[in-house]
Amino acid sequence: MSQRWTDRLLGAVRAIGALSLALVVLLLCSSVVQAKDQSRALVERMQQVFVEVAERLKPSVVNISTTQKVRTSRRQADPFFREFFGEEFFERFFRVPREFERRSLGSGVIVDTKGYILTNNHVVERAEEIQVTLADERSFQAKVVGIDPKTDLAVIQIENASNLKSAPLGDSDKMRTGDFVIAIGNPFGLTHTVTVGVVSATGRAGVGITAYEDFIQTDASINPGNSGGPLLNIDAEVIGINTAIVATGQGIGFAIPINLAKEIMDQLIKEGQVTRGWLGVIIQPLDPELARQFQVEAGEGVLLADVVESGPAAKAGLKTGDVLVAFSGKPVTDVRQLQRLVASVRPGNGVDIKVKRKKKDLTFKVTVGKMPTEEPVAVTPPEGMERYGFSVQDLTPELRERLEVEKGGVLVSTVEPGGSAFRRGLRRGDVILEVNRQPVESRRDLLRLIGESRPETDLLLLVQRGKSTRFIVVPSAKG
Repeated sequence: MSQRWTDRLLGAVRAIGALSLALVVLLLCSSVVQAKDQSRALVERMQQVFVEVAERLKPSVVNISTTQKVRTSRRQADPFFREFFGEEFFERFFRVPREFERRSLGSGVIVDTKGYILTNNHVVERAEEIQVTLADERSFQAKVVGIDPKTDLAVIQIENASNLKSAPLGDSDKMRTGDFVIAIGNPFGLTHTVTVGVVSATGRAGVGITAYEDFIQTDASINPGNSGGPLLNIDAEVIGINTAIVATGQGIGFAIPINLAKEIMDQLIKEGQVTRGWLGVIIQPLDPELARQFQVEAGEGVLLADVVESGPAAKAGLKTGDVLVAFSGKPVTDVRQLQRLVASVRPGNGVDIKVKRKKKDLTFKVTVGKMPTEEPVAVTPPEGMERYGFSVQDLTPELRERLEVEKGGVLVSTVEPGGSAFRRGLRRGDVILEVNRQPVESRRDLLRLIGESRPETDLLLLVQRGKSTRFIVVPSAKG
């Protein structure tokens, strides 16, 4: 091929390459523009969702203002000043009012067009006057329908209010960590404030706010005055009732799941109070050491530390030391879950309870009772814990009567501060009823049982404190 044709061919190839490169650049630019447009459209759509949720739910969110009369004792003044100024002058200029009004603000959400409003118990507790202001600025006096301090929920009602819009209630069980949520309320009196965030966690317990805790944690900004207001999903459904914040932290708020709130709300509206189920047991978590002693997996069930005499569980045959692994067909994994399951059963209903007792699987039919007002429902695991560092003495008839110990047992007379037994939770005045599942009748029995155990073996103590019992594991110092 001649040089001339070679040069022409190379020129053509270069032209085609340049054209291809130009086309690629154009396609890339077009893709970037298209991607930018798509991203903008996505952001605008997301923004529109938040706007629509706020617009749809604002009419259902109310401002709650309460007034409470607080009585104080009159300040006691030095007699010298009373005598110097005279009683009439002192009473006129130095008197401290014995009564004043305390006002507080909160939020609520309309759940029924009949005027029922769901809020927090602490918003309306002990209030002598409750005023509800709607989004359209109409104001009404409200009455308390019912309260439940154990979940911090309350239902109030306004009457003769027309054109009320109730909020749709969603399914809080479907909420996942990371889901978008919207909070609406009246923080610091700034009505119908909207904040947006995500679900930070679900099933949050151990917060120390209420007796029954199963909170949705969120980073949506919640402040004083938001209490009682709704937490919403992007479908404009209420999935929680905002109830608390961590004052020392940022972006840590808690809401009561609406599924729990609905159960409480329905009872308060129908009966004015909440009736909970009761087994008559004291329960404690199974930490790894207790689980090993009872030959179950850690987290497999909860331990019955005590069974109330003549209670529903005792009548059915459950015993102290049983590991409750299933309640009404549902596996039990922790103390608070069992508390909620039992509390949700109507008194008089029968449930199947499965326990593990000395490697045996047993099932009992228990007729659930009605929870007494101040019934303890769980014991916390003993803190610290290790081995020994305590002494015991035999129980005299006088001590048995005072401590309400019918038979057996020895009295813990001293516990070495900071020692293993002390760190495990053993205290002076406790009564040891069993060692390693063997009954203890006297100090000699306890010393014998300890002497018979291998040096590396942990001690499993059944201890009575007051009217309840608990298990304590004291690990061997040589283990």
